[in-house]
Amino acid sequence: MFPPADDPPDLAIPPNRGPLPVRRNPNPNPNPRAPSGHQRDPRPQGIRVARAHRGARRGSFCTMWRFLSGSIAFSVLFIVFLMVMQTKIRVPEQGWSFLDGIKSGKSLKFGQGSLLRRFGQRNGLDHLRSEMRIGVRRPTLALILGNMKKNPPSLMLFTVIKNLQGLGYLFKIYAVHDDNSRSIWEQLGGQISILSPEIYSHNDWTTFEGIIVDSLEAKEAILSLMQEPFCFIPLIWIIQEDTLAKRLPFYEKLGWEHLVSYWRSAFSRADVVVFPDFSLPMLYSVLDTGNFFVIPASPVDVWAAESYSKTHSKYQLREDLGFNKDDMLVLVVGSSFFYDELSWDYAVAMNDIGPLLSKYARSKNAGAMFRFVFLCGNSTDGYNDHLKVYGYNDHLKEVASHLKLLPGSVRQYGMNSDVNGLILMADVVIYASSQVEQGFPPLLTRAMSFGIPVIAPDLPDIRKYVVDGVHVVIFPKNNPDALMRAFSLLISNGKLSKFAKAVALSGRLLAKNMLASECVNSYAKLLENVLSFPSDVLLPGHISQSQHDAWEWNSFRTADMPLIENGSASMRKSSVVDVLEETLSNQLDSGNISNSETENDVLTQLDWDVLREIESIEEMERLEMEELEERMEKNPGIWDEIYRNARKVERVKFETNERDEGELERTGQPLCIYEIYNGAGAWPFLHHGSMYRGLSLTTSARRLRSDDVDAVDRLPVLNDTYYRDIFCDIGGMFSIAFRVDKIHKRPWIGFQSWHAVGSKVSLSSRAEKVLEETIQEETKGDVLYFWAHLNVDDGPTQKNRIPTFWSMCDILNGGNCRTAFEDAFRQMYAMPSYIEALPPMPEDGGYWSALHSWVMPTPSFLEFIMFSRMFADSLDALHMNSRQSMNLSQSMNSSQPTVCLLGSSKLEKKHCYCRVLELLVNVWAYHSARKMVYINPYSGQLEEQHPVEQRRGFMWAKYFNSTLLKSMDEDLAEAADDGDHPRERWLWPLTGEVHWQGIYEREREERYRSKMDKKRKAKEKLVERMKHGYKQKPIGR
Repeated sequence: MFPPADDPPDLAIPPNRGPLPVRRNPNPNPNPRAPSGHQRDPRPQGIRVARAHRGARRGSFCTMWRFLSGSIAFSVLFIVFLMVMQTKIRVPEQGWSFLDGIKSGKSLKFGQGSLLRRFGQRNGLDHLRSEMRIGVRRPTLALILGNMKKNPPSLMLFTVIKNLQGLGYLFKIYAVHDDNSRSIWEQLGGQISILSPEIYSHNDWTTFEGIIVDSLEAKEAILSLMQEPFCFIPLIWIIQEDTLAKRLPFYEKLGWEHLVSYWRSAFSRADVVVFPDFSLPMLYSVLDTGNFFVIPASPVDVWAAESYSKTHSKYQLREDLGFNKDDMLVLVVGSSFFYDELSWDYAVAMNDIGPLLSKYARSKNAGAMFRFVFLCGNSTDGYNDHLKVYGYNDHLKEVASHLKLLPGSVRQYGMNSDVNGLILMADVVIYASSQVEQGFPPLLTRAMSFGIPVIAPDLPDIRKYVVDGVHVVIFPKNNPDALMRAFSLLISNGKLSKFAKAVALSGRLLAKNMLASECVNSYAKLLENVLSFPSDVLLPGHISQSQHDAWEWNSFRTADMPLIENGSASMRKSSVVDVLEETLSNQLDSGNISNSETENDVLTQLDWDVLREIESIEEMERLEMEELEERMEKNPGIWDEIYRNARKVERVKFETNERDEGELERTGQPLCIYEIYNGAGAWPFLHHGSMYRGLSLTTSARRLRSDDVDAVDRLPVLNDTYYRDIFCDIGGMFSIAFRVDKIHKRPWIGFQSWHAVGSKVSLSSRAEKVLEETIQEETKGDVLYFWAHLNVDDGPTQKNRIPTFWSMCDILNGGNCRTAFEDAFRQMYAMPSYIEALPPMPEDGGYWSALHSWVMPTPSFLEFIMFSRMFADSLDALHMNSRQSMNLSQSMNSSQPTVCLLGSSKLEKKHCYCRVLELLVNVWAYHSARKMVYINPYSGQLEEQHPVEQRRGFMWAKYFNSTLLKSMDEDLAEAADDGDHPRERWLWPLTGEVHWQGIYEREREERYRSKMDKKRKAKEKLVERMKHGYKQKPIGR
């Protein structure tokens, strides 16, 4: 389907493969500067960015040579040649096209201002570090590796992850495929889990603060994170391949828009898509949704240079290319981006090199000579039939003869040649472009890694990393005299000077780890701005604490691996891209086959006439048979058989009130456990059995062909996403309690969050059996059975002490759990300020229920919901008062951003009440004298927690008395019935039934009035008939 990728002769610089459209040109008009006689295509042209691994592209100086002028002394000759070259070079439409809107002196840059502005607003973790915080566990991240090859991208990622661990992050590593570097990665994250389709769907990603995905190969992991409840987890996707970028132009050409949309949807899921250089985001621009980010740092150039040096000889390369051993080779490289239409800019830049050519390329000393080699383009000597362009060397020879240069003193090699070999055999490398480039030029990094002295212009991104006269020699741009002086510093008697050798050595040492520190710091800063850190999480160390400034070379250079792998080949081929293309092409082929078959089977008029004749004959035969059957006597059969057939038909008929299969399975069961979930991503975690029934918090996320309960349908307040988010699982419980007799008619009721399965604390089959037998035997007393216990002991600092219930609640709620609970409890019971309002909880080391995973008698459940509704309403009232006092919201519109004192991260503020309400069942069960029993989810072993006998003197039983709660509930119902709302937005009437004695009496009176009215009408009708008799209306009127 697509042309095969050419394997480059060098190690990490593939050849320039021609134009790749990046952004459409909004100006469709032809370029007025285009040469006359060559008609340009009037359709919009895309930005041409031909990528040759990280910026090793066709340099801008190639175009310079078309307009080469020589020295200032030949300025008139320079102008003449400029005009002649422009008319001689023929550039075809299809091979060369650039943005017409870019003018002379401008450069192409990738802008990531929107993300930088967003990060600037968040200001990292500075505001969190200044606040009081109680953290007990390290921030946990999932790392999904697309491959585990020993190559430069893996080295970069390994270095970053290891340094992030030093800052306090904890990583769980997953991999799509197993490979030879597994043992290296296990040093960081322990045992690595190999992902499969089953693991994708059965892994609870919400346990991580964020996810880092590496490579396009991990695309399936991205798809599994696009469903609720996983679609809100912060995701960083690192893409270092250009495989897909090269295919995108073909997709557009073939009309595969749905495949482009497929990839765009996957890219849009990531909060940030990170690239290692500034060319890749422009190549992938058709998939950009505003989340592209660049961290320009990779050891690929150093890796390639060191590996190439061990297998190639400098002098052998010279001999192979026809250079003498004593020749002074000067390699001229250029900018990463080039524009063939901007010849005047390049001609001015080339003016800097003219004096060097005039001075050094005209003489020959003792058999040695200066040779200038220009690295640019893909073309070779002679005429290229494919590109219809005269070779660059033809123009170089012509210019050299006019400038009276020695034969062979100037040569040109394309990017499809051995780039590493050309750099290795050079004596000096000159960066000849004055274009401002984003990031440090990759070819300079490679030249420094080979130990070649480098001369470069005074550009900001070069000055940022190197020191003039130490690592490279820097000259003011567009200053030929300064370039001449810089070059003379490196030459002494036709050889490299001692100064040049010192610069080369210092540059080589610097290049080895030049970008490592910046790479680590950039990723650390990115995580601070992307991740949300919950209240119980320790904040990572400050970026300044990361002192590691080198790549982890030692970890990747072991005896069991070759010194170098073809890094470019590993990034060129992507099985994910190939599989998707193959799937699509097969679908298109099958569609074409079906279309061809349809075309061959088109019916003619004769076929339609024959068909009508056949149908008419069959219709006549059918009518004759019916007439014969009517005239024949029939035996109706035995009455029992007729009755049996009639009953069978009745059973087959659909009944609107017919019970489904799930309800029939639960018939006779004493217990039903409702599993609460809020998205299609949680479906694999739910059970299928007579004991369980799903409870969906969103209508659109209900399982297909199931009898799951729709919480939104039963409790309309959950239609408001604000309330659904702040209530979480307890909102589903409110919906079950609302007119519970219509949906739950069993003596026991239970709940379990889908997170319990993801956390591997759900009931095993053995524990289920023990629980079922226990509740059938224990018929006396109220008991709360729970199997998921509260546990925040996740660090070495917590091993010597067991945190109390209220301290654990504070940890999970931003340190404000006690305050919020006490204030809500005080307002709920109208307690004066001088009375203690925080119910005491024991410090006996026992377990407390968590994750809403418990079972209790149905009457007890209704009493708990009665208490929870009033507490939630009181908590909401305090929350609204805090919002008004801070003047952050004058209206009560729930769609506006909220202020939550019970959390610090964005996700915690979104689910503000969830963590307090999750622990509320413990306070209610303890102080209402319910027996609390922990059942081991694996073995089924029962163990009573906080025995009732030991609670005497500590329980606040008077506040949790069922009579008091019912009285309070009736008072609230009476106020709601009378329209006497205590505040503008009163939550309590929206969370369940509103019922009191007055409503009962009014309903009874209405029923009595309806009954008497019916009797009166019947009596009046009877009297009317007795008086006037019964008259039938005439037919036809």
